[in-house]
Amino acid sequence: MSVSPHDCVVVVLGASGDLAKKKTFPALFALYKRDQLPKHCHILGYARSEMTREAFHERISGHLKGSKEEIEGFLSLCNYQSGKYDVDADFKSLDETLRKYEEDHSKDTLRLFYLALPPSVFAQVASQLRRNTYLDGAINRIIVEKPFGHDLESCRKLITEIKGMWAEHETFRIDHYLGKEMVKNIPTFRFGNPIIENMLNSEHVDNIQISFKEPFGTEGRGGYFDEFGIIRDIQQNHLCQVFCLLAMEPPKDFSSEAVRDAKVQVLQQVEPVRADEVLIGQYVAANGKPGYKDDETVPKESRTPTFAAVVLRVNNERWRGVPFILKAGKALDEGKVDIRIQFKESDTQMTGSERNELVMRIQPGEAAYIKVNTKLPGMANTSAPVELDLTYAKRFHDMHIPEAYEALILDALGEDHSNFVRDDELLASWAIFTPILHAIDKGEFEVAKYAYGSRGPEEIDDFMARLGFRRTVQELAQAE
Repeated sequence: MSVSPHDCVVVVLGASGDLAKKKTFPALFALYKRDQLPKHCHILGYARSEMTREAFHERISGHLKGSKEEIEGFLSLCNYQSGKYDVDADFKSLDETLRKYEEDHSKDTLRLFYLALPPSVFAQVASQLRRNTYLDGAINRIIVEKPFGHDLESCRKLITEIKGMWAEHETFRIDHYLGKEMVKNIPTFRFGNPIIENMLNSEHVDNIQISFKEPFGTEGRGGYFDEFGIIRDIQQNHLCQVFCLLAMEPPKDFSSEAVRDAKVQVLQQVEPVRADEVLIGQYVAANGKPGYKDDETVPKESRTPTFAAVVLRVNNERWRGVPFILKAGKALDEGKVDIRIQFKESDTQMTGSERNELVMRIQPGEAAYIKVNTKLPGMANTSAPVELDLTYAKRFHDMHIPEAYEALILDALGEDHSNFVRDDELLASWAIFTPILHAIDKGEFEVAKYAYGSRGPEEIDDFMARLGFRRTVQELAQAE
């Protein structure tokens, strides 16, 4: 993708924080290395911390992977300015700095503001930027990080506040999962392959699992995590976005608005979540690792789930009767994010053969494979499941696979909204999850305990079996 603005200034607000240091600046650096930033581009970090330009460079350079020359070239574009988030004079000073970088204040000038900030200051900073640094007659864009609210009401309030200052076409709400290569591949994999798309319906599919597993706990961030929990942190946004791309009807075309229209439509067709199709859990100490409540920052009476399985059901002709199981957890036995589509058995299926499955692994190591049954070589007529495997590292070993933030920042520079979240999409998603979240917050669900390093609560196997999910013979053997 090419970007057209003659002058471009990227302002990273919250530049002294971990998100900016570990994600935003490395993504900008990757674009710089591949010559994908605008020709005349300046990058300015802004935060409350007092810091010299040299100290700022030292802070971010440890996360930049490249040659000495590349890093020095990138840092030459980067400057830093300190200022508060609620002081008009500081933002007026920021505007003065930006004008020094811009050769020509024309319609080809782009100011891109990236809010790597906590949500508590989103509206305040968006207001300051609009009042004091918005360049009339030029291109102004604002990137907002998740979380977008705490529930439906808070999300609607945040959207209303920001929309009062920034137009929807100027606003880019990042869910970084939409920048992951395998997630971006879902529409192509579906609609570019009739053999796949024609199988994705209730006639052929028994159940779909979208799974997120982390092998570590909150690791000192328990107090922060306790405000949100695993459903707000992972399922309402990341996994729900994956669900949309899997479940949506073919869009009328593949423009950003048509794709987002299709996503909103399927979200509005989701039935209210059933209480008996929710399982939540919280990890306890095991295998030499501390439990969630062993973190001093976590309230001892906390019921915040660190594991959850939530079933979404779509009330339309294509998907009626098919459970979409969104499962996420911390402190589990492995780190993995994948989609697992289990197909129904046919009346003519051979005895002893296993279900066909389509698996798309989002991380680690992008891959897509179909599990089919084949006869084992030899005299006996014995079948075994095998994988028709597309592993990206093997098939595309000579191609660059961008990191999620790298791809999304490039999209924002080029005004491509396809992989960003629209306001009505957010509201539709929160409308699904808010009732169940409020019920959890009120203590209406039992919180199952599970050991650090396990597969999750013991109840998960019965829960999944009730929904029609079947573990393979290999998985069952490994569990014994």
